[in-house]
Amino acid sequence: MDDVDLRILREIQANPELPLTELAPVVGLSQTPCWRRIKKLEQQGVIKGRTVMLDPAALGLTVNVFAHIRLTSHREETLEALERAVEEHPEIIECFSMSGESDYMLRILSPSIEAYEHYLKRKLSHLPGIASINSSFALKCVKDTRMLPF
Repeated sequence: MDDVDLRILREIQANPELPLTELAPVVGLSQTPCWRRIKKLEQQGVIKGRTVMLDPAALGLTVNVFAHIRLTSHREETLEALERAVEEHPEIIECFSMSGESDYMLRILSPSIEAYEHYLKRKLSHLPGIASINSSFALKCVKDTRMLPF
């Protein structure tokens, strides 16, 4: 990647709706070379996809839960079973394999603490290999971005 590729990435990250006709001159290219570079970045997996960011609160998802998961076993089958199961739960919007005291950390969106408690009892605690779940609730979101620092 060169400086032009990095400029393209910065611009489309900051303003994803910017049409190619406006993006190309900003990064110092004509439309066709700019389009080719974007396609190349997509093929290389640098650009993973495009998405629309929604406001969870506007959709009634006002509770951000961070669930720290400890497993009963660290066998490959247990880890893979949990990771497959997490994919089937739309409430879980992020899942990280962790070092330290937790094996995984999940970020879960819920409409209320009561709804999360119901989800915890009925679904989350039944995921494969769960030994314990320690849930924390975010009081306020201070920063929420997908802008990568490069």
